[in-house]
Amino acid sequence: MARKTINAMKVSSVYPHYVTKVEKKGRTKAELDEVITWLTGYDQAGIEKVLENGTTFEIFFEQAPQLNPNRKMITGVICGVRVEEIEEPLMQEVRYLDKLVDELARGKKMENILRKP
Repeated sequence: MARKTINAMKVSSVYPHYVTKVEKKGRTKAELDEVITWLTGYDQAGIEKVLENGTTFEIFFEQAPQLNPNRKMITGVICGVRVEEIEEPLMQEVRYLDKLVDELARGKKMENILRKP
């Protein structure tokens, strides 16, 4: 059931919540977009197009220009589940994004959020 829900969920329905979450903690929409760009390879125009077109999370990640190979370095718990242990690929990608948004909102330094080997 969760897979069907995530597959059909539009990025544009969640994105405003991400913006609100990070802005409440003194971060910016630009920083959020930087995190999304790092994770997916979408540039600013690509992010805006995804939001305008009502793209689902499934398509968002399938058509991502360049999923960052260092995203596998994202570890920790989100929604009570360790992201590195999630077996369903799409759910793991969504949770990677959620984890990055959480780290941004918590005030973690950008150079630490954007993992490097």
